[in-house]
Amino acid sequence: MEKFKGILSALLTPFGKDMQVDAAGVKQLVDFNIANGIDGFYVGGSTGEGLLLTNDERKDLFKYAIEANAGRKTMIAHVGAISTAAAIDMAKCAEELGYDAISAVAPFYYKFPLEAIMGYYNDIANSTSLPMIIYNFPASSGFTLSKDIANKLFSNEKFIGIKHTSMDMFALEQFKTLEREILVYNGFDEMMLSGLAMGADGAIGSTYNFMGKKFKQIYNDFNAGNIEKAQQGQKEANEIIAEIIKYGVFQCEKALLGEMGVSVGECRAPFLPLGDDGKAAMKKIARKIMAQ
Repeated sequence: MEKFKGILSALLTPFGKDMQVDAAGVKQLVDFNIANGIDGFYVGGSTGEGLLLTNDERKDLFKYAIEANAGRKTMIAHVGAISTAAAIDMAKCAEELGYDAISAVAPFYYKFPLEAIMGYYNDIANSTSLPMIIYNFPASSGFTLSKDIANKLFSNEKFIGIKHTSMDMFALEQFKTLEREILVYNGFDEMMLSGLAMGADGAIGSTYNFMGKKFKQIYNDFNAGNIEKAQQGQKEANEIIAEIIKYGVFQCEKALLGEMGVSVGECRAPFLPLGDDGKAAMKKIARKIMAQ
């Protein structure tokens, strides 16, 4: 379980000028993250525009990312889909490629009953030899994982953790009191320190792609008991997060990385392109980050 703890980047998906997944861009981004102290990668999730990719493109992304990582850091593949069969297909691909674990958001859009969601998760988990991490993202999936539901799911030993992308810190703390010990990741970057204070084992976030060094320092400061320093680091990170929220988080993250010399392209439609005001703001933020 130790290798899954720490600060993991929710990897952005670099696109070339043709808006296809760019293998060279993935390599550059992975190397950049590792150089900034990241402990691992969560590939093909919300940040990676995973649900805007075809299933074959998602498999290509898995391949490019794990080849770029070359065994250096922990690798988790997000295989969630509306279709159980599609999710299982991608889970098997991740297993063949050598990923450390798989993860999945709950099936969405159709408002599936709990029994169907439980079946979806167990079917995916039992389809490979890999451990499984539940992606709890109520605001986007429409499904809220509770302690009672988690206890039922985690009776299956294949489940080892939860990626908790929610502002409900009480729920995060409750997940650390299940009938068996599990990993819990904080999901919202702006609340990482809060999540750690409530017992999270680590965090998975999108802004770690360009602020990995800062978030790793917050994590280290918290674990060393340097709480005031950790609070200051979170405050500084949140000033940047508040700014990128104004213009579009993923578009800004890609623009920032471009300013920092990492070529990741733009976001896929229907995401809107970043406007001139946003580009100007990201130039200032990039200069500030690189000067630190």
